[in-house]
Amino acid sequence: MTGTERGGVAAAGRPPAGPQDARHIPLTRAQRLAQDAAEAAEVRAYQTHPDVVALRVERVRLQVDRLCWAGIVLGLAFTMTNVQTFAAAGSPAWSLPWLAAWLLDPTVSVVLLAILRAEQVTARYQVRTGPWVRRAKWFTLAATYVMNTWSSYAAGSVAGIVLHSVPPLVVFVAAEAVTDLRDKLTEAVNAAFTEAVHRAEPTVHERPRTARRSFEDYLTDARRAWTPDVVVTPAWVREVTSCSRGLSSRVAAALAEEVRS
Repeated sequence: MTGTERGGVAAAGRPPAGPQDARHIPLTRAQRLAQDAAEAAEVRAYQTHPDVVALRVERVRLQVDRLCWAGIVLGLAFTMTNVQTFAAAGSPAWSLPWLAAWLLDPTVSVVLLAILRAEQVTARYQVRTGPWVRRAKWFTLAATYVMNTWSSYAAGSVAGIVLHSVPPLVVFVAAEAVTDLRDKLTEAVNAAFTEAVHRAEPTVHERPRTARRSFEDYLTDARRAWTPDVVVTPAWVREVTSCSRGLSSRVAAALAEEVRS
């Protein structure tokens, strides 16, 4: 069988079973391990890249932020009914004072959410805010707590006080904790990035790392090594270019397309 016919068999999608080199000689275990090691090194180089490490911490920070926001919004929504009852003060249902009472809790909650949203940005860049920001946050939280538990205190209901104290206190604690969490997670991102950069830098006793090769570099090497009697397969590409298994398939497909044309 000629080289062209063998190329047609490989192009038809029926490569020989098992990893083989250009002369259809099965690769030894050491050669397969060497190829696996090269591929693992390439994957690890990306996994330990400083930007990838920092991105992982960024994703954790985003998850923490979303969970805290969900708890705060749900807690404020729970307090809305009691605040409306406190503001309506027994007014008939659907009367103007009864309808206007529904606006009191959203008014306080919107201000609180605006402060927390601003702190989300300032904490991300570790910018300290003034004392009035914390005072405004505490005032809105205290107002929500008082209006939510006033009826239970007036009625002397211990169960009602406990029930209606938990959501505002959870919101208060979460509002304070989320700011510190954002600040510390920002430090964690910076620390992770710095540590990854330090690990990536060669030490005094190490040789400088060579530049990362691109797909075009491997394709050029394979193109130079190819001769008309060679069947283009991923195994042959790995043999002549020392690229990884995943990349060798792409290089082999591209070179085979050039050979056919």
